[in-house]
Amino acid sequence: MTDTFQSSQPIYSQLADRIKKQILRGELKSGDKLPSVREMGILVSVNPNTVQRTYRELEGVGIVETKRGQGTFVTEREEIFTMMREQLKQEGISQFVKGMHEMGYSNEEIAAGLQAFLKNESEGKK
Repeated sequence: MTDTFQSSQPIYSQLADRIKKQILRGELKSGDKLPSVREMGILVSVNPNTVQRTYRELEGVGIVETKRGQGTFVTEREEIFTMMREQLKQEGISQFVKGMHEMGYSNEEIAAGLQAFLKNESEGKK
């Protein structure tokens, strides 16, 4: 993990997003143990209280589970991963469309551009 954070968003939220993306990429798997709060703080160069808040936030939405005396683990509930994937997809699409609208593109132009991009991508992989 890189330890650079943007000042526009709280660090705990950025760290939570990083952990979610690691899970979606398969770097962290169902049932994997996360580093302790102190270890994670050292790894990403943040205060352990920030890591604790991150873990609490992730636990609040069911992405991780804390087992007393054992640590914090990635949930084994598959429906959480499905929901998380969909949420991150929608957030990415929303940011993309908002950025395109800010540059003056219409929905039709965005859709046509995206379709052309995806077509070129699929043809390039053949």
